[in-house]
Amino acid sequence: MSVPSGTTGSELAALLRPAAEVLREGGVVAFPTETVYGLGASALDPAAVEAVFRAKGRPSDNPLIVHVSDLDGARPLAREVTPLAAKLAGAFWPGPLTLVLDADRTVPRITTGGLDTVAVRAPDHAVARELIRQSGVPLAAPSANRSGRPSPTTAAHVAADFPAGVDIIVDAGPCAVGIESTVVDCRGRDPVILRPGSITAEQLGTATPAALTGGLPDLAASPGTRHAHYRPAARVHVADIGSGPSRVAELVEQGTPVGYLGLTPVTDVSGVRILGMPRDTRDLAHLLYAALRQADDWGLEDVVIEAVPPIGVGVAVMDRIRRAAG
Repeated sequence: MSVPSGTTGSELAALLRPAAEVLREGGVVAFPTETVYGLGASALDPAAVEAVFRAKGRPSDNPLIVHVSDLDGARPLAREVTPLAAKLAGAFWPGPLTLVLDADRTVPRITTGGLDTVAVRAPDHAVARELIRQSGVPLAAPSANRSGRPSPTTAAHVAADFPAGVDIIVDAGPCAVGIESTVVDCRGRDPVILRPGSITAEQLGTATPAALTGGLPDLAASPGTRHAHYRPAARVHVADIGSGPSRVAELVEQGTPVGYLGLTPVTDVSGVRILGMPRDTRDLAHLLYAALRQADDWGLEDVVIEAVPPIGVGVAVMDRIRRAAG
């Protein structure tokens, strides 16, 4: 199912009715968000959520993010929406911020990965929001890829990972952000970042008077932190800042097919396939998963990704790169 660019609200509602009906009936729908494509099902239907886990090959102890329209949609899922959660939602929703709260007993344990917490967010994408509205249910939706693979940022990536298909794939073009949401534990007074994302610690700090809590957070409560993620078939090498071209040259000399993604241009090395020459760190985030998938499509054995400074969104980018490198 394709959603053309420029589709109006009424046209979008009509296009998405079949997908919303599938979700109401317990089916599985792949749909775009501003971060990556998600593989969605009714968060309150254990059988539907089980179908998502089964399709992905996802470990059952890995909780799912539940997508809602707004804070009112999150309230029935949590024992309490804390003042901190309400403040962050007011500042960043809809958007790529996931809030972890104590789960209400009505949320199935399979959705929470067997935990007493629930992860919720309101996506900033017209398709996702219309699906939530029309289906009338919160949508549990991990990334729409086989577990461990690079996350999908286009519908073609979804189709490649699920050749047998899912009930419906909604194609609305490439995702704008390209990496997953920031996950913040909001159960206490102070926020704790469990997974970095495109909303940075600095941005969160402007919305909350308390400093972001450091130390070792409860990573079990965060989707996407406990198991292997984002790995292509190719070997991923992380080059130091500014040394991407020299690392590429070393690998080219060994005679293996090499791909490169980095901010420092490669101008004098033959035998390298350029996976992307991003303008800045956010552009690298946008390109990252597509580049990793392109490397596999080209049959590359080695990929060099140049590191970026671990500040701002660079923290999230380096988290994903290091996980891709194993």
